[in-house]
Amino acid sequence: MIRKVVRGIITLLFGTAGFYLDYLIFRNVNIAHLGNTLGFPIRILWTYVISFVFLAIIGFLVAPFCMRVFMRLVKWLDCRLTRIPLNDLVGGAIGAITGLLIASLLSSSFSNVSFIGPVLGLVLSIFLGYVGLIIGVKRKEELLNVSNLIPRLKGEKTDKTKVARSKSIPPNYKVLDTSVIIDGRIADIVKTGFIEGILLVPSFVLEELRHIADSSDMLKRNRGRRGLDILNQISKEALIKVEIKEIDFEDIAEVDSKLVRLSQNLNCPVLTNDYNLNKVAEFQGVKVLNINELANAVKPVVLPGEEMYVQIMKEGKESGQGVAYLDDGTMVVVDGGRKLIGQHTIVMVTTVLQTAAGRMIFAKPKALMEKTQVEYTDGVNMLG
Repeated sequence: MIRKVVRGIITLLFGTAGFYLDYLIFRNVNIAHLGNTLGFPIRILWTYVISFVFLAIIGFLVAPFCMRVFMRLVKWLDCRLTRIPLNDLVGGAIGAITGLLIASLLSSSFSNVSFIGPVLGLVLSIFLGYVGLIIGVKRKEELLNVSNLIPRLKGEKTDKTKVARSKSIPPNYKVLDTSVIIDGRIADIVKTGFIEGILLVPSFVLEELRHIADSSDMLKRNRGRRGLDILNQISKEALIKVEIKEIDFEDIAEVDSKLVRLSQNLNCPVLTNDYNLNKVAEFQGVKVLNINELANAVKPVVLPGEEMYVQIMKEGKESGQGVAYLDDGTMVVVDGGRKLIGQHTIVMVTTVLQTAAGRMIFAKPKALMEKTQVEYTDGVNMLG
C-alpha cells in the first residue's frame, strides 16, 4: 500500500514538472508565430495536458527505480551516521547551519551581478557550509559547553529539566550473540533473576540462527533449532524483556564485528561465551559479559587439603594418573588413580589451578596419602 502511494506521489511530481516546464517554454516563445511556422494553430491548454501526461507516464515508469535508489541512500546514510558520535553530529550541524547563514547574508551582495552572481552565491554557500561543518566537528566540545554559561533555572524548571534528562537515559541493553543463545545456559540465568534490563537480539544474529537451523548438516541444524527454542523460551519469561532490533551494517561482513559495532553505538555490553569475540570486544573497549567466566566464578571453592568423593572415569595424560569429574564438569586429575578407574574413592586435594579453559584440580587418593604419611613418620622415628 505504501509503495503504491509513494509511486503515485512520484508520478504526480513528474507530471507537475512537465506542466511547469511547458509554462517556462511558452513564456519565452511566441506561440502564434510558432503555430504559423508549423502550419497549424497551437492550443496552449493541450500543450499543458500533453506535457503533464507525458512526464507523468515517465514518472510512473521510473518510480520503482527512484524508490530503490532512495532506500539504498537511506541505508547508506544510516550505516555512516550510526558510526559518528552524537557530539560530532551536533557540532557539525551547528557549524554547517552557521556557515550557510553567513553565506546567505554575503550572497545578497552578488545578486545584482548578471549571470555570475548566482554562481558565486552557490559556490560561497558550499564553501562556507563545508568550513562551518569542519569547524563544528573539531570544536564541538566548546560549542556544546556554551550551555554552561547560561545560569541554571531554579525551582520547578530545574525539576522538569532533571525529569527530562532522566527520561533520556538510554535503555539498559545487553546484546546477545549467536553462541550464547545456542549454549542455552542464558535461559537458566534469566530464571534466577540475576540479569536485569533488556536482552537485545539484532536481526543479523536472528538471521544467522535461521541459517544454522536450515543447514544440511544435522549437527548444525539441531544447534540452530535449539537456539531458536531457547530464544522463544526467554521471550516468554516475565522476568526480563527480549527485544529484536532491525539493524544491519552492510559495510561489515562478519557477525562478530557487527556485534562489536552495535555495542559501541548503543554503549552496552555484549553477552557471549565466544573466546575470540571476548578478546576482540575487550580490545575495542566494549564491555563483555562472558557466561563461561560466570560459570567459573560460581563454582564451589576447593582448597588444598580438602577431601572429595569422586569416581575415576578414565586415564590421565601422565603415567599412573586417573581423571574424575565433579558435578559442574570440573576436571579432577588424580595422581596414582589409574588403577582405580571405574571405582568411587575419597581423594585429597593437593593443587588447584585456574586456566583460561576453566579450573583444574589435582589430587591423590586418601589411602595413598595416608600410606605415604605413615611411611614418612616411620622413617623419621627410625632416624630419631
